[in-house]
Amino acid sequence: MRDKILKSVESLEQSLIDLTSDLIRFPTINPPGEAYTPCAEFIGERLRKRGFSVEFARGEGTPGDTDRYPRTNVVARIEGNRPGACVHFNSHIDVVEAGEGWTLDPFAGIVKDGRVYGRGACDMKGGLAASIIAVEAYLEACPDFPGAIEISGTVDEESGGFGGVAYLASKGYFSKPRVDHVIIPEPLNKDRICLGHRGVWWAEIETKGEIAHGSMPFLGDCAVRHMGTVLEAFERDLFPALDRKQTTMPVVPEGARRSTLNLNSIHGGQTDDFRPGLPSPNVPDWCRLTIDRRFLLEEKIEDVKGEVVEILDRLKRERSKFDYEIRDVMEVRPTMTERDAPVVTAVAEGIRAIFDREPDYVISPGTYDQKHVARIGHLFDCIAYGPGILDLAHRPDEWVGIQDMIQSAQVMAIGLDLLLHGTAR
Repeated sequence: MRDKILKSVESLEQSLIDLTSDLIRFPTINPPGEAYTPCAEFIGERLRKRGFSVEFARGEGTPGDTDRYPRTNVVARIEGNRPGACVHFNSHIDVVEAGEGWTLDPFAGIVKDGRVYGRGACDMKGGLAASIIAVEAYLEACPDFPGAIEISGTVDEESGGFGGVAYLASKGYFSKPRVDHVIIPEPLNKDRICLGHRGVWWAEIETKGEIAHGSMPFLGDCAVRHMGTVLEAFERDLFPALDRKQTTMPVVPEGARRSTLNLNSIHGGQTDDFRPGLPSPNVPDWCRLTIDRRFLLEEKIEDVKGEVVEILDRLKRERSKFDYEIRDVMEVRPTMTERDAPVVTAVAEGIRAIFDREPDYVISPGTYDQKHVARIGHLFDCIAYGPGILDLAHRPDEWVGIQDMIQSAQVMAIGLDLLLHGTAR
C-alpha cells in the first residue's frame, strides 16, 4: 500500500507544480490583506470538486478585518467510511510584501530550473500545495480510509494569526473531538520536524515629557532623552543578562538558543503622520518604543516582564521627572510537542521511508500558528513540517524546489495513513 501511495504522489507532479504557481499568482499581501477571498475560494473550489465539504469563515472583528479586506478563511473536510481520527493540514495563505531586489516577477509563479519562484513560494504556498497533493494522492490510492481529513487555508499568520487560526480555534475548529492531529507545512526543511517555538512578548514602552518650544527646551521635558536612558540601561544591563540565558530546546539557528530582545521601532515627538522634511518646533512630550522579547521554555513570563519593569522602575527612582507606561501587545508561551506524540512519530516514519535517515527535531526561533492551536484549541498533537528552506522566506527571488515538494508530499501522505489507521506510536 505504501508504494501505491508514493507512486500516486509522483503521478501528480505536474498538478503540484501548477497548483503552486496558481497559488502564488494570488497576491495575498499582508498587510493589508489583499486577495484573501479569491485565493480561499480557489482552494475551496478545487477541494469541493474532489468531494470535500467546504466552509468559508470570516474572522469578523479581528484586527484588519474590513469589508474591503475581509479575513476569509477556508476549511475543507472529507469523511472516511468509518469512524476514526481527524488529521488536519493547516497552511496560511497570506504573504509579506515583495520588497525590492527581485529579478523575477514575484507574483507570476515562474517555473525554472526545478524550482517555482514567487513571493510565498517557500513561505508557505509550496507547503500548502504539497499538503493538498498529499491528500489528493492518498484519496486516490486509499479511498477506503477511516476517520476524516481536513485542509485549511488561513489568513494573517504573518501578522499574528488573529484573523485566521486564532479566530477558528476560538470557534472550535482546532479542538477535540473535531480534530485530533495537526500538521502545519511551514518551510522548516523536508527532513526536519518542528516541535514548536520559543515564547514571545511584544510590548510598547512610552516615556512621558512636557511639550515646550524647541528654542527653549529648558522649559519642557524631553521624552526622547528619557527613552535614551532606557536604551542605555537595556544595553548595559538587560542585553548581557539575556545573552547568558541558554535553553535545552533544539532551537535553530544556534544563535536563537538564548533569550533575545529586538527593538522593533521607536517614535517620538510629532505625530506619526507628520510630513517628513518639515521642521519639528516642539520639545517632544512622548516617545514610544516597541519591543519584541523572545524567551525560552525555562523562563516564566512573569520574570520576562519583570526584568524590563525593574529597569523602568529603577529609572523612575533615579532620574528626575522620569515617568513611563508599558502596554502588552501580545504574549505567547513557548510550546514544544513531545517527540513520542502520534503526529511526530507518524511524520518521522515518513521521513525515514523517503530519506533513509532519522529526522532532525527542531524548534522555531519565531512563533507560527501552532501557538493558537495549543493555547486556544488546547490541542497539543501539532507540529510544523513542510518543504522549503526557511532562510529563503521573505527574501527576494523566493523559491521552493519541486523535488522537495514531491518528497514532502510523500512524507505527509505516509504520516496521514499512519495517523488515520492509529498505527503511529
